[in-house]
Parts: sequence; C-alpha cells; structure tokens
Amino acid sequence: MTQLSTTAPGKRQPRRGRRAEDVAGLGKARASLFVAPSLILIGMFLIFPAIWTVYLGMTDYRLTGTQAVSPQFVGFDNYTHALGDSSFWHSLRITVIFVFLSGVVGQSLLGFALAWSIRNLKGLWKAIVEGLALAAWVIPSSVVAFLWIALLDRRGGTLNTLLHTDGKAWLIDNPLMWIVIFNIWVGTAFSMQLFSSALSAVPPSQLESAKMAGANGWQQLRDVVLPNIKGHILTNTLLITLWTFNTFTPYLLTAGGPGSSTEILSVYIYKTAIPGGQLGLGAAISLIMLLINLVVALFYLRVAKGKKGS
Repeated sequence: MTQLSTTAPGKRQPRRGRRAEDVAGLGKARASLFVAPSLILIGMFLIFPAIWTVYLGMTDYRLTGTQAVSPQFVGFDNYTHALGDSSFWHSLRITVIFVFLSGVVGQSLLGFALAWSIRNLKGLWKAIVEGLALAAWVIPSSVVAFLWIALLDRRGGTLNTLLHTDGKAWLIDNPLMWIVIFNIWVGTAFSMQLFSSALSAVPPSQLESAKMAGANGWQQLRDVVLPNIKGHILTNTLLITLWTFNTFTPYLLTAGGPGSSTEILSVYIYKTAIPGGQLGLGAAISLIMLLINLVVALFYLRVAKGKKGS
C-alpha cells in the first residue's frame, strides 16, 4: 500500500507539469497576439523611420537629379558639413534662445503663476481661467498661426488698430520676440495643469503650520511649496524643453524669416531637406538634433537623481 501511494503521485506529476507549461505557453501566445499590433505600429512609425534617417544621413540623397535615382554613400561627410556650416550654428543659437525664453522661463513661470493664482478660485472663475488657457493649447496650430498673423499684420492688424499704429510691421521689426510670445501663449496650459496638480498635493498641514509661524506668502512658497513640488518642476522643465526644442509652429508665423532671424533648428532642417532638396544632409542634421535632445534629457535625469539623493 505504501509503494502504491508513493508511485501513483510520481506518475501523475509529469502530466501536471506539462499541463501547466502548456497553459503558460498558451498565455504567452495570447499575450503576444495582443501586443503584436502595437509592436508593428512602433516598428513602422518609430524604428523603421529612425533606421531610414540614419541611412539617409550617410548618403548624398536628393529630391531631384541623379542623386535621387542612385544616391551615393558618403559616410560622415554630411555631419562634418553640417557642423562646419555657420548657418547650422546660427540656427542652433536661435533655438537655444527660443527654448530658454519661451519654454524654460516663459511657459514654466507663467504656468506656475497661473496655477498659484487660481488654486483658491472656485466654480465659474476657475473654469474661465482654465478654459482660456486650454483653448490656446488645443486649437490647431494652423488656426492659431492665422489668428496671430491677423493680430500682428501691418495692414489692418488688430494690434495696430488697438494701438493706432497703422503700418507697424511687428513680425519684421521684432520677429524673435513675437515667436517667443506666441509659443508661451500656446504652451502655457500644460505647465498650468501640471503645477495645479502638484499644488493640490502639497500637505495643507504644512501650509497651516507656516501661517501660524507668521510666514508670509513668499516664505510659504519658498519654504513649503517649492520643496514639495521640486520633482514636478524638473519634470515640467524637461518636457517643455524637449517639446519647444522640436516645435515647428513658429514656421507658420514667420517661415523662419525675415532672413534667418527666426530659423530655429526644426525650420532649418525643413528648409535644407524639402525646399533645398538635400534630404541626406537634412537627415544628418535631424540625427544631430536627436542627439542634442538625448543629452538634454540625460542632464535633467541626472539632476533629478541628485535631488533624490540629497
């Protein structure tokens, strides 16, 4: 009887093991089927274009001429050409100024100021402020650009009409300033929403303690609020920096002009690759732009790790 009780389970054990392995294998197969469409889309719209861009950046591919039919492999010539071109460095300098003023400073500060101002508002007033900020963000870029052109037009523009300065060419006299203001107006809503969420998570008990200790509004902000939301500040700054660095919407307002005074890097790539026809060179500059984005992201992540460590 003892032998029967010990051998019988031993014979059933492999069947149970195989059954469990079959079930696990079936589950993996089903999971793969669910994930497959997403992987296919990622491959089509992310991985393949990235590989194709790297390949194009090492050729003299053009939109017209013999290079369009049979492009030649040129290695890193496009990269050395771009890095040795004064136009590239001029565009990069304009981009850095544009990102710093409109993204890091403008959108972040204005977004926080709006979030701080409306934190105690209730009902209709809060809905109006949030609605106005979000409207600028969700309206299509082409429509927004048309509205701003109508505002700043030298002949019958809204701003000239309001200020009684008929004929003032705002986009020609101060083009960089206006694309900075334009981008702040468009993108501030994201920072406002992110900081509103962050401020709602600040412990009320800490603010009450600061008030009881006699802290004024600035001291509460400095000693209580900012330490609690420093992670959100870094996250917002990282996202805004990358989005602003890669934005193309100022082209709709000034087309990079007058001259090249507002030719940020994305516009410079477009002019090189499409109107200029130098697709290989444009792809190489795109990859350089991607590497700059990567360096910026790694810098912010390193700063974030340092903040957590401290």
